Amino acid sequence: MRLNLALILSIIIAVGIVAFGFTYYQITVERSKLNSELETRVAEVAGELSEYDVFYICSSKYDIESFTDSIKHRYNLSGIAIYFSKDSIVCSSSTRRFVKYSLDDISMSVINKKNVSSFININQESIYQFIKPIGEDNISHYAVIYYVDAGYIDNIISKIWFRNFLRWFMQVLIISIITTMIIRFGVLNPMNKTINWLKAARAGDVDILKRQPHTKLLLPLQKEVIHVAKAMFEAKSKAQEEARVRAGTNAIWTPGRLKEEMKALLQNKQLIVVSNREPYIHVREGNQINCITPASGLITAMEPILKACGGLWIASGTGDADKETVDDRDKIQVPPDDPKYTLKRIWLSKEEEVHFYYGFSNEGIYPLCLIAHIRPIFRIEDWHYYKKINERFAKAIAEETKDEEAPFILIQDYHFALLPEMIRKLKPEAKIAIFWHIPWPNPESFGICPWKSEILKGMLGADLIGFHTQYHCNYFLETVNNALESRVQWANYSVKRAGHSTVVKPFPIGIDISSKDLELTEQKIQPSKLLEKYGITAQYTGIGVDRIDYTKGIPEKFQAIERFFEKNPSYIGKFTFVQIGAPSRTYLKSYSDMIDIVEREAARINLRFKHQNWKAILLLTRHHTHEEIKPFYSSSDFCMVSSLHDGMNLVAKEFIASRVTNDGALILSRFAGAVHELKGAIIVNPYDIEEMAEAIKAALEMSSKDQHVRMEQMREEILKHNVFWWAASLLRAMRNI
Repeated sequence: MRLNLALILSIIIAVGIVAFGFTYYQITVERSKLNSELETRVAEVAGELSEYDVFYICSSKYDIESFTDSIKHRYNLSGIAIYFSKDSIVCSSSTRRFVKYSLDDISMSVINKKNVSSFININQESIYQFIKPIGEDNISHYAVIYYVDAGYIDNIISKIWFRNFLRWFMQVLIISIITTMIIRFGVLNPMNKTINWLKAARAGDVDILKRQPHTKLLLPLQKEVIHVAKAMFEAKSKAQEEARVRAGTNAIWTPGRLKEEMKALLQNKQLIVVSNREPYIHVREGNQINCITPASGLITAMEPILKACGGLWIASGTGDADKETVDDRDKIQVPPDDPKYTLKRIWLSKEEEVHFYYGFSNEGIYPLCLIAHIRPIFRIEDWHYYKKINERFAKAIAEETKDEEAPFILIQDYHFALLPEMIRKLKPEAKIAIFWHIPWPNPESFGICPWKSEILKGMLGADLIGFHTQYHCNYFLETVNNALESRVQWANYSVKRAGHSTVVKPFPIGIDISSKDLELTEQKIQPSKLLEKYGITAQYTGIGVDRIDYTKGIPEKFQAIERFFEKNPSYIGKFTFVQIGAPSRTYLKSYSDMIDIVEREAARINLRFKHQNWKAILLLTRHHTHEEIKPFYSSSDFCMVSSLHDGMNLVAKEFIASRVTNDGALILSRFAGAVHELKGAIIVNPYDIEEMAEAIKAALEMSSKDQHVRMEQMREEILKHNVFWWAASLLRAMRNI
């Protein structure tokens, strides 16, 4: 209340001062204008009475007093006097009281032969006098004095003061009332809500902070407040987890614990991560440059490690504004809003990208390893470019590590199968690991590659080769045993060739999750709320999140949904499956064809089961951020992963991480690497449409108790084997070799 009163008084005083200044200026201008008009009018009257007229009157010995009275009434004057000398002044009796105040001015006018005008106050009466000297041969003998009542000017000025005072008062009163209402409802109320919003920063509750503040004034500060909250929470979590580490060896891995582990393992050496895909892409949208994070399981897995430990990430620059954002060494600090590590970009021409990335990598090795009924294509020109780009990355790594004898280099995925051997030749003492994110095929399947020996030799240049599962490790060792002259040691899963040993081990990759992520931090969103913006109503929902890729089994998934509705028509109008599909590698015909197939299948099934305000399948074909996907994860009744072949599939783990109330169900393909860890999932064969349709029904009708038991077990698994555990295990293995 005191604040309101103080503010209102301040406004009244401030507005009053400003209004007073403007009114004073207005009155000054108005008075000057009225004075000027009066002077002009009296001067015109004096001009009408020429000196010849006066001489005529005087010589004719007219009654001058009668003359002055007639002039006074004719021109609405207060009086008129004719000065002949100091002792001879002719005027009417009513004018005589003015003359004594004019004697000095009259003498001055006659002597200087100039008109004199001024205002005189006589008994609080304002009178304007105008003295005009008259004479012959430039010699003034006498003067005529005109008197006019100027009191009306003061009356007008007084009325202006009065009117403006009332206007100011009303304006100030209205402004004060409006200001009070604005402050109360537009400032104080939102401020109180904002205080509660900011309290989340102290508590480290980032989810609440990500909501829009209650006042737009705080929008520019929102990102900084979120960073402060994250930093505070990370510091708190680190302290808590460190205490757990001291309490036992089975403590959960966190960024803080990994960072400490990395210090011991790397001994102040820089960790270098190499991948084809970059974690941040800068693209131009109009006149602005925006930074986006591409959809990639590799990035989902690797970035938390670099954020925790720092280091250098070397990748291909693919954004149309990437070159505009790097320094003279093609580097940039990332993430943009809170830099934690360095990204170095390697530039590929369009032709190099076509042959290296789309050609050999994604039309050759990728379908070869995933065995998903797409025939691999091997072209000699693609192979040449594949070697060329691997060499370019090798030289870039050598340049970045020229001051280190034994750097730690972690190579990612099938784009760089030749890179380990190339780096070994340039840096013999380097610690090199390559992690293969996709499956490894059986020896017979891999044997169709024309350059199988070169690829295997390139990979065996590493000290450590990692796969998601032991099956993939076994296949790789069998492939090496069949294709190369080498010594495969099955006892410790290693290969010795040309005097160099390479260990082959499974490292099932995890996700960025901590104890906090398993806590209930916000209310579950109802499916109806998520679907209403699409014009859909449904009681039950399922979720699928995939790149639109021929290995993900999306058409098979849709066919299973169709079969489910055929067998369970009671769910028509009640159950909607949401498929989030990010377009990928659309340059390749096999991928663009898959997009068409997926869209056609969704449209066909929706048309078949058409129902008012409802769809069987809601297909969202664009890239979605994790924040956009999370509400679908947490609110859906189940998640369906139908990969025909997959190294791990982190979508399954992300879904489990979102189920903070231990409810929901996971339908998981037996051909995804995650199946070896997530024993609580409903395991299906994605080629068996009947089995998948039954799995959908089982997921929707699973008891709460069964859901809780299964989900709790899977959540404990992904927490124990999170991405920080994965990184620590991988780097420990590198260090111990």
